[in-house]
Amino acid sequence: MMEKQKYHFHIGQRNIKTAFATMLTAAIYFLIHRNPTFACIGAIFGTGNSMENSCLHGGNRFFGTLIGGVLGMVLFRIYIIFYPDGSPHIAMLLFVFVGVVALIVLSQIFWVGAVQPGGVVLCILLFNTPVETYISYSLNRIFDTGVGVVIALLVNWLLPRERMTRILEVLHLKKRVEVTDE
Repeated sequence: MMEKQKYHFHIGQRNIKTAFATMLTAAIYFLIHRNPTFACIGAIFGTGNSMENSCLHGGNRFFGTLIGGVLGMVLFRIYIIFYPDGSPHIAMLLFVFVGVVALIVLSQIFWVGAVQPGGVVLCILLFNTPVETYISYSLNRIFDTGVGVVIALLVNWLLPRERMTRILEVLHLKKRVEVTDE
């Protein structure tokens, strides 16, 4: 009979900072009456366990969205020259093939980690965005992702580990550890 493993439940500083960055992003967007979805996703991706990690993952998300968004706009514009209503056609297979190859090449040039998030935006633009809104969708998605990533980076910069530890101790959410010379 297998013994059940015990799981240690832990809410750490990164959890708190991620939740705070996401909440702050949503609050700002609510104040300006704008949908916070993609900005919040940017904040979640942009909060890492260090500034270096945050820059890496936030950069992946932002540059992926930027590359996939611009590439998707260009390819979809070419597609609607041939299919003005943007309806699905077998020719879209060629566009997605060329788009993914171009996305990987551009990511290798500008930001290696951009492939996955860029591929998401590229596919949404090619397969799921109406002709009337593909440009505004792409530009809004790039902008919102950038805002969320910037907020996450600011939160991580303003609340480094040492400061977060002191805040959590003051709020009695973290026990203070006394160090002695003995």
